[in-house]
Amino acid sequence: MFSFDWHRFFLNDLSITFLGEVAVRVLFAYVVVFLFLKISGRRGIRQLSLFELVIVLTLGSASGDVTFYDDVPVLPVAMVFVVLLGLYRLTTFLTARSSRIAKWVEGEVITLIQDGLYKLDSLDGLNISEDEFFMELRQEGVEHLGQIRLALIELDGDISAYYYDREEVRPGLSVLPPEHRKDYT
Repeated sequence: MFSFDWHRFFLNDLSITFLGEVAVRVLFAYVVVFLFLKISGRRGIRQLSLFELVIVLTLGSASGDVTFYDDVPVLPVAMVFVVLLGLYRLTTFLTARSSRIAKWVEGEVITLIQDGLYKLDSLDGLNISEDEFFMELRQEGVEHLGQIRLALIELDGDISAYYYDREEVRPGLSVLPPEHRKDYT
């Protein structure tokens, strides 16, 4: 093997005509992913739930392999998409009919702040630190927890905050970084 063998670097032992096949494979994968998302009834662009993330990662893996590996045939990958679509439809059917299955698959809304009080154990198991949570609140213009009537972590990981009216705001724990608390609270 030679260093800086440009043919090996760019094509290895493939011929230049394989690039045409790669283009067709990419088109195939693109169309199949597009059709999958269209048929599955995907609702716009937003953060994904855990279930949706698993589907997208599996689709990405299958479509990525078929696009540029010459030894990956197209029909088995098409079968992956058909099976995934079936599993997706089955899971959405079951979650629509059983709240217990829906809770297990999608999770549940978690209350983080209620009546201006921070629920200390609410972040346990969410893989989000208190600092990250406070950062998200600061990005929404929150200075302290007394401004918030209710804060929830939604199924897609977004935080929904409901505020007190200006005259109802209470004293509360500052969400500002420690170096700014004495100047702004």
